[in-house]
Amino acid sequence: MLLTKEPARPAWIRDWPHAWILAVGTVCFGAFMGQLDASIVTLTYRPVQQQFHAGLAGVEWVSLSYLLSLTALLVPVGRWSDRRGRKLSYLQGFILFTAASAACGLAPSLPVLIAARAVQGGGAALLQANSVALVTTSPPRNRLRTALGIQAAAQALGLAVGPTVGGMLVDAAGWRYVYFINVPVGLVAAAAGIWLLPRTHHRPDRLPLDGVGTGLLAACTTAFLLALSSASGLSTPGWVTALLIVVAAGTGWLLARRQRHTSQPLIDPALLRDRAVSAGLVSALFGYLTLFGPLVLVPVVLEAQGMSAVHAGLVLTALPAGFAVAATLAGALLPRAWGNRARSIAGGVVTAAGLVAGLVLPAHTGPLIVVLVVTGLGLGIFTPANNAQIMGAIPHASSGTGGGMVNMARGLGTALGISTVTLCLQIGGQGQSGARLAFAALLGAAGLTLAGTVVHRPVGGDQHTDGGAAAASAFE
Repeated sequence: MLLTKEPARPAWIRDWPHAWILAVGTVCFGAFMGQLDASIVTLTYRPVQQQFHAGLAGVEWVSLSYLLSLTALLVPVGRWSDRRGRKLSYLQGFILFTAASAACGLAPSLPVLIAARAVQGGGAALLQANSVALVTTSPPRNRLRTALGIQAAAQALGLAVGPTVGGMLVDAAGWRYVYFINVPVGLVAAAAGIWLLPRTHHRPDRLPLDGVGTGLLAACTTAFLLALSSASGLSTPGWVTALLIVVAAGTGWLLARRQRHTSQPLIDPALLRDRAVSAGLVSALFGYLTLFGPLVLVPVVLEAQGMSAVHAGLVLTALPAGFAVAATLAGALLPRAWGNRARSIAGGVVTAAGLVAGLVLPAHTGPLIVVLVVTGLGLGIFTPANNAQIMGAIPHASSGTGGGMVNMARGLGTALGISTVTLCLQIGGQGQSGARLAFAALLGAAGLTLAGTVVHRPVGGDQHTDGGAAAASAFE
């Protein structure tokens, strides 16, 4: 039943006026699990290098294979879920993600680990493409930003718990248990989803999958990430890197051309013509680059100084802790008259201030904690407001596609953050010079995040309601 159609909620849950809170809370399981995994995996780089006798650029693909699969599948999975049902796809995503996590923990070699991570990315695509859609369409209009803030806080909690738990697991039990920890969380979340998530009632009548567009998107992102990995230290000739860049640019151009001319585009150009969507997606990409870059930078720099994985994890917790505080409390502490754009700008300014401090202060424990807390506070203010602005401009019937686009921006931003920091450490070394170079690159990304927000000026003024979006429920 679970794998063929969406199971209905019990009537007493469906008819409860605050049932949307239960739906959002269930989605938070997936948000927590995804970010827990993202924040833990970077702490396994050094022990995986040692066990499989690999370089940093090779082990980097433990993360990049996941992100490659995730990024290539998010938008097509979002369109597919709009038609088949978002609850069904979300539950199937949990099953696939949990099974692949177990396979990662049992991997006998680096290639098998990388392949299992790619499968895990497919499960994550089913989760992430539907998480934003479920959160966006479940609450009443005036509670949308609150719901997105709750989801962002769950993501931040996963990020916050991840480094500490990951460091303890790596030191006490080994890197394999970093993946095994996903299994019980996934089982609980799948069971909760059956009972608490609403079924999809409003679906497009006809929504064929653009197979050619999907292939071009996969080719473009694959070539792009391979080029980044090659530039950041993977053992490949220079002509291969140049060829990958040409392939990425060529397939990207073909993808854009096809989306303009096909009757059923994978990425609807009409959505991207809305500046609230296009500018918001650009800002989201660079915002997530800024968020995930330090997850690679801090463990590598501190462990190069002789610190343990637990110590590095505790320091790294400062970033998602600041994010969680801001995502949870910004709505109450910031002026109520501020809309999504004003909040996004404020968050971008605070983020940039934290990264400027990273350029000036030494990359030691105390200064790094200050830098990470301030940066996290800024991103915690920015992210929920920016996501609300994007989803508020997307029709309900396309909310799965919109959620896929938001999370594709996150996947690309995460991959860019990992690759950019790895490249900076390859050029500048794993000491102070490499850390400063990485913070300079992250500051540039924060500047682009802020620029994308400033460029967008909403017609009719900034949104200042809690939701800022049409949110009549599309579910039971």
